[in-house]
Amino acid sequence: MTDIAIKECKSYRETEILELYKSVGWSAYYDHPKALKAAFEGSLCILGAYAGGELVGLCRVVGDGSTVVFLQDILVKPTYQRQGIGRRLIAAVLEKYRHVRQLYLMTDDLPATVGFYKAVGFTPVEEIHCRAFTRLRYSELP
Repeated sequence: MTDIAIKECKSYRETEILELYKSVGWSAYYDHPKALKAAFEGSLCILGAYAGGELVGLCRVVGDGSTVVFLQDILVKPTYQRQGIGRRLIAAVLEKYRHVRQLYLMTDDLPATVGFYKAVGFTPVEEIHCRAFTRLRYSELP
């Protein structure tokens, strides 16, 4: 495995960020670069995983940072997946926000994805007798 450094992203470097989102096919983000930049600027924290100088993974956190945080985006370039990078990004977020009681994320309901998040300590809300709701506005994107 390549040496990976996890560090906070202090500036929005559009080219490398768009390249990362494109590598995983998240067109809802890379098709709207202005909205993505605004999302980064409004985030509590963004951690990047770097192999040398290359951004190969990212975790974006939103919320109030005191009582609740959401792991909004967790992505790793396909060529770097299954090397523990996603796990390290999540561990870094959990450490940074260890004082926060509620940590949430929403993701695709795919067996590998569900298995990954369970393996890093997350519980599907249904298993704790809760319900999650969302309201998506695809037609209202810029």
